[in-house]
Amino acid sequence: MKLRKIIGIFTLVVVTAGSIYGYMLYKGIYSANTKFNEDRVAVFIPTGSDFAAVQKIVSPYIQDMDRFNSTAEKKSYPEYVKAGKFILKKDMNSNDIINSLRQPVPVNISFNNQETLQRAVGRIAQQIEPDSLTLLKAFTDKKFLEENGFNEDNVLSIFIPNTYEFFWNTSATKVREKMAKEYRKFWTPERLAKAEALNLTPLQVSALASIVHKETVKTDERPRVAGVYLNRLQKGMKLEADPTVIYAIKKQSGDFDQVIKRVLYKDLVIDSPYNTYKYEGLPPGPIAMPDITALDAVLNPEKHNYIYFCASVTNFGYHEFAVTAAQHEVNRQKYVAWVEKMGIKR
Repeated sequence: MKLRKIIGIFTLVVVTAGSIYGYMLYKGIYSANTKFNEDRVAVFIPTGSDFAAVQKIVSPYIQDMDRFNSTAEKKSYPEYVKAGKFILKKDMNSNDIINSLRQPVPVNISFNNQETLQRAVGRIAQQIEPDSLTLLKAFTDKKFLEENGFNEDNVLSIFIPNTYEFFWNTSATKVREKMAKEYRKFWTPERLAKAEALNLTPLQVSALASIVHKETVKTDERPRVAGVYLNRLQKGMKLEADPTVIYAIKKQSGDFDQVIKRVLYKDLVIDSPYNTYKYEGLPPGPIAMPDITALDAVLNPEKHNYIYFCASVTNFGYHEFAVTAAQHEVNRQKYVAWVEKMGIKR
């Protein structure tokens, strides 16, 4: 009888201890273990990180690191650390946190309105793991340029402004291949046929579209502006586009941060292949990253006889168009008078 009682007490102790252990184990794994007030936070784990690095990265968001570490060990996470962007949600338990750290989420990147390749890759580098130098090296790799028909002057054409989905830790070469794929995808048989009908290559379309893009922010006016430049090309005239002179000044000085609102006569003699007042035809490459509306404006230009255009002083943001030099001079004088009145010197 006494033995039976001892066994019963021992069993009770074991069961109680097991229950307590089970409860503590459950609490450690399944009770909330975050310490941020936002609904969610993003954490970024660099390529090559080990568990120690992960611990340091997530510690500002974890309430009890011992519970986190214990759960990580039980789920064999330290041996299978993944790089990328991860989302932690408020009141997640340790189990959910580990599960989230195994599921990288994509990021949406955009890079419109960049004037140079350096600025384009710099903008991308702000949004994903590879730095700007690594990206620049990838996009200027000689083998890549040769295989895809680009050079360093026109490779900016590869970027079709849009929003793209990548994983944060996507390599520079994979970013490059994605852009090349999207470039080829953009140039459909229909667009290629339209370019050929204009006697232009896709790269020439990009160069002209960049000028149109810079000339007017009004998308409904871009086909008309494109028509002007195509008329000049057809007549064998120089493009004489102010944005190309501005680009030449910036490129020669190495200062793309400067703001130039007015092109002066002295600027027109700058010796640069981008100066379309000095050299005939299109510049060696785009003077900016043209968006799709500018590209399609060149491919679908308005049919007209205009040769000249000048900023309007009555319909701001738009331009006045002219067929003859005399008509253009009237419009130009109105603009010059307005500029002088506004005190715009440069």
